[in-house]
Amino acid sequence: MLWYDPTYLIMIPAIIFALIADSMVKSNFSKYSKETSTKGVTGADAARAILDENGLYNVGIEAISGELTDHYDPTANVIRLSQSVYGSTSIAAIGVAAHEAGHAVQHSQEYAPIKARMAVIPVSKIGSSLSMPLVLLGLFFSFKPLITAGIFAFVAVVLLQLITLPVEFNASSRALKALDNQGILYPEELGKAKKVLSAAAMTYVAALLSSLLTLLRLILLSRRRR
Repeated sequence: MLWYDPTYLIMIPAIIFALIADSMVKSNFSKYSKETSTKGVTGADAARAILDENGLYNVGIEAISGELTDHYDPTANVIRLSQSVYGSTSIAAIGVAAHEAGHAVQHSQEYAPIKARMAVIPVSKIGSSLSMPLVLLGLFFSFKPLITAGIFAFVAVVLLQLITLPVEFNASSRALKALDNQGILYPEELGKAKKVLSAAAMTYVAALLSSLLTLLRLILLSRRRR
């Protein structure tokens, strides 16, 4: 049966790495959420300052519920910050808010990787929902073309994760540079904010690793079940 297939063992490194990355994010965010920035700027204020510096006066900033649910919504042209970030003056909150502002700047400047990511997202959603059903049907009916179609559908998921990496790393780079240039954080505080953003970036590396190993597993399954 597929559910007990030994190829599941391939996913163990990805699971371990994902757990470590998640632990790093929560640990660093928790640690630096307790350290207030010297200037006492809130996450929302930091994001607003970066947006205004780039002429993005039309981009809104809203508070939302949850923890680490922060994101930039290009369709609504708004940055949504979690309650632990929006009104917080901690180093962690400022770093996260600045990162989301970095995404808004990417969109405004038509940063190539983010444009590519937006183009791939719809295809990736289709690939994510169809890939496994196609592979399962192909295995059940011993019909190789269905398996192959499922594998190619999943390639879109891998591609999305691959494109996401430069988008996230660049947003963090923009954030740290802006926080430094505008004097929102002092050098020692910047180092701490960088630790928060670097830990968050590792979750995207973990997602890519998981996608790559899943693709490898599907390929191995197709060869075993010919």
